[in-house]
Amino acid sequence: MKTKAAVLWNLNEPWKVEEVELGDPVAGEVRVKLAASGLCHSDEHLVTGDIPAALPVIGGHEGAGIVDAVGPGVTSVQEGDHVVLGFIPSCGRCRMCSTGRQNLCDLGAMLMGGVALADQTHRFKTASGQGVGTMCLLGTFSPYTVVHESSVIKIEDDIPLDKAALVGCGVTTGWGSAVYAAEVQPGDTVVVVGIGGIGANVVQGAKLAGARYIVAVDPVEFKREQAQAFGATHTAESIDKAFSLVNDITWGQLADKAIITTGVATGDLIAPTMSLVSKGGRVVVTAVGPFLQSDVKLSLFELTLFQKELRGSIFGSANPRADIPKLLSLYRDGLLKLDELVTRTYTLEQVNEGYQDMRDGKNIRGVIMYD
Repeated sequence: MKTKAAVLWNLNEPWKVEEVELGDPVAGEVRVKLAASGLCHSDEHLVTGDIPAALPVIGGHEGAGIVDAVGPGVTSVQEGDHVVLGFIPSCGRCRMCSTGRQNLCDLGAMLMGGVALADQTHRFKTASGQGVGTMCLLGTFSPYTVVHESSVIKIEDDIPLDKAALVGCGVTTGWGSAVYAAEVQPGDTVVVVGIGGIGANVVQGAKLAGARYIVAVDPVEFKREQAQAFGATHTAESIDKAFSLVNDITWGQLADKAIITTGVATGDLIAPTMSLVSKGGRVVVTAVGPFLQSDVKLSLFELTLFQKELRGSIFGSANPRADIPKLLSLYRDGLLKLDELVTRTYTLEQVNEGYQDMRDGKNIRGVIMYD
């Protein structure tokens, strides 16, 4: 079938919306008619080269829609089912999946390879017949996509699909970074460094986990204001100002947990963020750093003598098949904000405008809406 898609042909170029040919699902695959796709910062990392990927590539890894067709052997979903696409596939059989760490599934090794899991070929092709890869094996910057069954999570039909799309990455990553990776406990003081589509959900996760104080750090006033709507008790425009604030509200004890969710992780963020947490405190790095960056500033003396922890986290250390339905249930019960996360909506043709708004700090989350 012919459809449209936003394709990245070269680094540091705009997304190009063009007609593409989408093949039928083969064994183990599902075709999905998408309702919406989130504009996540991770797709911007493709543009800058911070995340290496085979080009050309169709962007988008945060989507939800309705199953349009299934290939042979698919058993978990059928035509007409409402689904969320998880940006990390989960096979359910590898060592990581079988020990409750679906976010580290062995199939994740194929995320940026550009070819389908089922047969290592391309489902999308250009008008001239050239194969085009898909971001995180999904390619949600297209109203139709074909994905592997391991990336598809069935949800209840009453959940609005444009909001469910957000749980495929940003919401679960943020919430899980607080609840699972940081292990926020009731009464904790938590600092969130960077308030965007991920950081706002770290705030929500920390609030749901029972944090006493949640300090949101961001240089953009709009984002600090939004953080308070999601549960932040205090805000600061820089890590330096956050230190004085946290020191005051904790009577010198400092924070229990700090989570880095800036648009781009840089090595010089680690030492000052570590200084925000107390003895025995934990810093979680959820933000993605450039692939080739390896320099980090960190006081090893402080790390050892104060028994602090530094931990990385992908997808918020969550399990997509368990946690995506769980979070949507929290949304249905009014305990998790999804509607409020969407600052602006766009058409597929406005994808570059959406990313410019993200760069300019105008959005918590932009969303592409399909017919």
